[in-house]
Amino acid sequence: MATKEKSASKDIEVGVIVSKSEQFIEKYQTKVIYGIVIVALVVGAILGIRYGYMIPQDKKAAAALFKGEQYFAADSFALALHGNGADYIGFDKIISEYGITSSAKLAKAYAGICYFRLGDADKAISLLKGFSGSDKMISPAITGLIGDCYVNTGNVKEGIGYFEKAAKQADNEVVSPAYLKKAGIAYENLGQYKDAVKAYTTIKEKYSNSEAAAEVDKFITRASELAKK
Repeated sequence: MATKEKSASKDIEVGVIVSKSEQFIEKYQTKVIYGIVIVALVVGAILGIRYGYMIPQDKKAAAALFKGEQYFAADSFALALHGNGADYIGFDKIISEYGITSSAKLAKAYAGICYFRLGDADKAISLLKGFSGSDKMISPAITGLIGDCYVNTGNVKEGIGYFEKAAKQADNEVVSPAYLKKAGIAYENLGQYKDAVKAYTTIKEKYSNSEAAAEVDKFITRASELAKK
C-alpha cells in the first residue's frame, strides 16, 4: 500500500513539473522561440566567421609570412619588416591586415626581432610584448630578448626581471642557464653582487649538467669577492 502511495506521489510530482513546464512554454513561447533563434544566429555567425573569413585570412597571412621568413633568414631585416614593394607586404602589414590570425601573432615576434636587430629597442619591446605562446623554447627566447632590449635602452634592472622570467619559463638545461648567466652579469653591472652570486649559484645547483655550469664557479668566485668589498 505504502509503495502504491509513494508511486502515486511520484507521478503527481512529475505531473506537476511537466504541467509547469508546459505552462511556462505557453506563457513565454515567443520569448523561448526568440531565444533559440538568437542562439542559432550566434552559432551560425561564429561558424561563418571561422570558415568564411578566418580560415581564408589565415591562409593569406601564412603565405605572406613564409616570404617574410625567407628575408628574415637571410638577415634582410628591413625587407622582412616593410616588404619588397612587389609580392611581399612585410611583417608590419601582416600584423595590421591579419591581426586576429595566428600568423600575425607570430609576425609580431619576427618584427620585434627585426626592430631589435635594426637598433630600435623601444619598437621591438612593444611588438615582442604583443607575442603570446607557451613553447618552452620560443616563448623564453622572446621574453629574454625583451630583457636585452631593456638593457640596450639603459634599463638594466627591468632587463634582469625578463632574464629571470625567461629562465623560469624555459626551466631546462639549455635555455635557463644562459638567461641566469645574463641576469648575473647584469646584476654585477649594477653592483648587486650578492644577487649575481644567487643567479650563478642557481645554475650550479639546479642545472648542474649544463655547459654553463662547467664554468660558473669562476663567476661565483668573482662576484663573491666583489660582494666583500
